[in-house]
Amino acid sequence: MKIVTGSDHAGFAMKEDIKALLSGLGHIVEDVGTLSSDSPADYPDWAFKAAEKVASGKAERGVLICGTGIGMSIAANKVKGVYAALCHDEFTARMSREHNGSNVLVLGGRTLGVELARSVTKAWLEAEPEKGRHMVRRQKIETYESGTCDKEIKTSGSGRVIIIEHPLIQHKLSIVRDKNTSVKDFRDLVQEIAGLMAYEISRNLPLEEIDVETPVRSTKCFSLSGKKLAVIPVLRAGLGMVEGILRLIPNAKVGHIGLYRDPDTLMPVDYYCKLPNDIGERDIFIVDPMLATGGSASAAISHVKKRGGLRISLVSLIAAPEGVKKVSSEHPAVDIFAAALDSHLNEHGYIVPGLGDAGDRLFGTK
Repeated sequence: MKIVTGSDHAGFAMKEDIKALLSGLGHIVEDVGTLSSDSPADYPDWAFKAAEKVASGKAERGVLICGTGIGMSIAANKVKGVYAALCHDEFTARMSREHNGSNVLVLGGRTLGVELARSVTKAWLEAEPEKGRHMVRRQKIETYESGTCDKEIKTSGSGRVIIIEHPLIQHKLSIVRDKNTSVKDFRDLVQEIAGLMAYEISRNLPLEEIDVETPVRSTKCFSLSGKKLAVIPVLRAGLGMVEGILRLIPNAKVGHIGLYRDPDTLMPVDYYCKLPNDIGERDIFIVDPMLATGGSASAAISHVKKRGGLRISLVSLIAAPEGVKKVSSEHPAVDIFAAALDSHLNEHGYIVPGLGDAGDRLFGTK
């Protein structure tokens, strides 16, 4: 099992001990920080990092530790899909799993002894959620949570459909929709929105500990752990999103897929495909401003898969339900990220209300 750990300065020593315990039990451990007990660390920073990995499936469970455990449990439970339980004995640890389905264990570094912390952790790891009335109660919590958090649309596959509702993105998207927005402003705004979306989408990239020499002293820091990224625009409109993402992730490689939609059949026609040679080793963002019928997006994903691409996400500014349905049905493991999910497609295959033809508005050919 892969388990992510995190602590503040007060929980650092216990975290190191629990990490050794977990590794000794044969689990894969990823530590997101903090890196020492030498200086104060804000527990929400590490709680959010670890909790997001559990929520996204990057880790199966998590263990968080701060002085009392209270702060970590409050912070972790703000992340949708995380059920963090502060446990102080073996009984509460077992019950948090069997009755409540907790996926994050929280310990108090200043309230528990090391031996008790170990036994609590073992009891929690060994317990499994019970069915029956306890499952019904857990489902009620999940139902309430899904109605109060940012939009995540359930699909039949393992892929997610995430609508990013950050205020800056929504503000800029309203200007992009305006038919009176100039070509220059439209182009700039599409880049800005793409960059903001990439910031949100990349929040779960894994980090590794490195040594850094500051002007004052040497210290431990975090760096992206050799993660390889690829941005693949669907020509031509997808080109408008690339620069915004590269400003944030300049080392990403860029591929290109040439597709256009036949105006009569609305089916995709491909004419070009050029991808990085190591595409199979990279996390891939296929970008296209509009997910309308889904034909071009689905074809682009198929092209990438045929050439060895594995970890694929689709990033669009605006999506239509018809496009989401098609991509999710043909590529159920692919995550779809959009800034808005609009009403429907009209008889010409345009998204309503949409923003018109993104390619024409980007390049002034309308």
